[in-house]
Amino acid sequence: MTQQPQNKLQNKTVLISGAGVAGPALAYWLRRYGFTPTVVEQAPSLGDGGYKVDLRGVAMKVIDRMGLTPAITRHSTRMRGGAWVNAAGKPLATLGPDLIGLRAPGDDEVLRGDLARILYEVTKNGVEYLFGDTVTGVAQSDAGVEVTFARSAPRVFDLVIGADGLHSTVRAHVFGEETRFVRPLGMHACVFTVPNHLGLDHWELIYASPGKVVNLYSTQRSTAKAQFIFPTPAEVPGRHDVAAQQRLIAETFAGAGWETDALLAAMPQSPDFYFDSASQVHLDRWSDGRVALVGDAAHSPSPLSGQGTSLALVGAYVLAGELKAAHGDHRVAFARYQEEMRGYVDVNLTLGESNAKQMVAGSKRQILMQTTMMRLVNRLPWKDLALRPILKPLNQAANALTLADY
Repeated sequence: MTQQPQNKLQNKTVLISGAGVAGPALAYWLRRYGFTPTVVEQAPSLGDGGYKVDLRGVAMKVIDRMGLTPAITRHSTRMRGGAWVNAAGKPLATLGPDLIGLRAPGDDEVLRGDLARILYEVTKNGVEYLFGDTVTGVAQSDAGVEVTFARSAPRVFDLVIGADGLHSTVRAHVFGEETRFVRPLGMHACVFTVPNHLGLDHWELIYASPGKVVNLYSTQRSTAKAQFIFPTPAEVPGRHDVAAQQRLIAETFAGAGWETDALLAAMPQSPDFYFDSASQVHLDRWSDGRVALVGDAAHSPSPLSGQGTSLALVGAYVLAGELKAAHGDHRVAFARYQEEMRGYVDVNLTLGESNAKQMVAGSKRQILMQTTMMRLVNRLPWKDLALRPILKPLNQAANALTLADY
């Protein structure tokens, strides 16, 4: 039998489920390394806008290696700062963009939809995208993975990667029911677009009452984003029952003060209502045979960590790089991917758990202490030094990996 050359690329056809951040980022690197990626996405098209997401530390290095730093800079939210306000709208602590965004020099922030579109634009000409479809079955064999779809005809791929988020379809098919891996942190959040009735200009307002936080920000003059964070209730509506989710938000925040009632009144007309638990994903292994997971599907640190997008970008880079280094041998590549990412992921999971415990103040006294601390730090002449203890855990988590040069 003739032995194949060691440098010949194996397993070239790769199905990626999910066209958010991790999926297109992985497709970018795989195509660059000679693989043939296909991306399937349940949504009929890319979403616009979305909530703002942070790009920190190692993730910005990945962005730079993709040549996308100029595009990210163009789409930066360019937030000028913000303020904690009381029920009357009076500022209690006004903060600059460094403090309110908890970002170090070199970090950036974009709308999630803008990032997804940037990644799509640099991959669409060399990557097959299947919008409006989803994986309905995964059957592995020594020869490949037979995948069935809701709309498309069945196909066989060499490898399948689940990049389809917290509620991953691929993970459910291959690894099991999500309740085995998804760990709620005891908080729920919703975000939706509202009219910018306060005329915010790249500015953010935060209103806290015991057990609740309302956040309003705008990156353009016409619309704003309203975010509500609160402890998970005893009974949670189903994932697809938007009407029940909105009723819960309205009941939970009714009469909470400040602009809350006006924001709730705009909620039913919002085109992009998002509601979910703040949850993490914990798996011992991110691969099973010819199937692997990346991004939130593998190791969501929860939105409260501020690191989910960064982990998605870095994970895509490492997974594709290890497949390249192993010439497509998934057994070697998937093991190395796990080994490279594990420490980085664990640090960020810990960060997410810590943030969840501090996100919502339980009493008026705690709220007073938070705003007083922010106000004092912002006024110190040596503010940069005073910020270091606050930023240290986040900076360590954001840089807890040295990127290999694949």
